[in-house]
Amino acid sequence: MRIMGLDYGSKTVGVAVSDSLGLTAQGVETIWRKSENKLRQTLARIDELIKEYQVETIVLGFPKNMNDTIGDRAVKTLKFKEALEKRTGLDVVMEDERLTTVEAERVLKEEGVRREDRKKRIDEIAAGFILQGYLDEIYRQRNKK
Repeated sequence: MRIMGLDYGSKTVGVAVSDSLGLTAQGVETIWRKSENKLRQTLARIDELIKEYQVETIVLGFPKNMNDTIGDRAVKTLKFKEALEKRTGLDVVMEDERLTTVEAERVLKEEGVRREDRKKRIDEIAAGFILQGYLDEIYRQRNKK
């Protein structure tokens, strides 16, 4: 069983996938869009990746504001969730993504990645953090019993 993590942004969608045991997340790619409102090609590429990695569940980063309110970006993300569910037929789980992009930026800086190259990978890395947070929570819940 593999799980896909997505970091949905206005120009890009970062993609990560779990290992087959559902323990670790690995960044896969960043999907670039020409326009924020054009999702057909983005959804088609996600669908291809779902088939390639045999994904059963999608975890979508939910960009709440720091004060726990829902803003414009979160509303757009919920619409994207609906489109994903309709296109793929899979369950889409929302996962709090606050500070994942900040953390991804920090990791890339520590690795010495140049600023221009960071832009190419930051959403993929953030998707990995979103997915890993979800996987860690599943692991904690299983081990409570």
